[in-house]
Amino acid sequence: MTQVTLTVNGKSVSRDVPDTMLLSEFLREELRLTGTHVGCDTSQCGACVVHLDGRAVKSCTALAVAHSGSAVTTIEGLASGKTLHPMQEAFNEHHGLQCGFCTTGMIMTGVDMVNRYKAAGKALTPEAIRKELEGNICRCTGYHNIVKAIEDAATRMDGMAQAAE
Repeated sequence: MTQVTLTVNGKSVSRDVPDTMLLSEFLREELRLTGTHVGCDTSQCGACVVHLDGRAVKSCTALAVAHSGSAVTTIEGLASGKTLHPMQEAFNEHHGLQCGFCTTGMIMTGVDMVNRYKAAGKALTPEAIRKELEGNICRCTGYHNIVKAIEDAATRMDGMAQAAE
């Protein structure tokens, strides 16, 4: 057993966990944050994506002990109180989900994607969005509405940044 200390959704948490515990297990089993889904256990489907120190990672293949001291944001920490994050709003408005299993990973990947493209000053085209989503599998939607949602959220997130300045 090793003590793991993380800042999860802005709150410091510490637990003694087995050295082999995955970050996804830590979030789901130790903290009861079940929005992080596990679909494949092999890093193929992307349902387990969280932000680790500000970057999207697949938590089903990351050991919790390897990331002690890091900051983790899960889907539960994305909204601000009762106000949804612009990516969450856009997924809702554009029907970017059906069964919902992949949705949390898609949203977390989408936020990371928009942030990276904006930081690099690159245009986020539908083609770029589709390419970026290659590590996230949706078996229901065909991705059309997911791409529309991410495009819309990119505009909303840009508006948020401008309003904050």
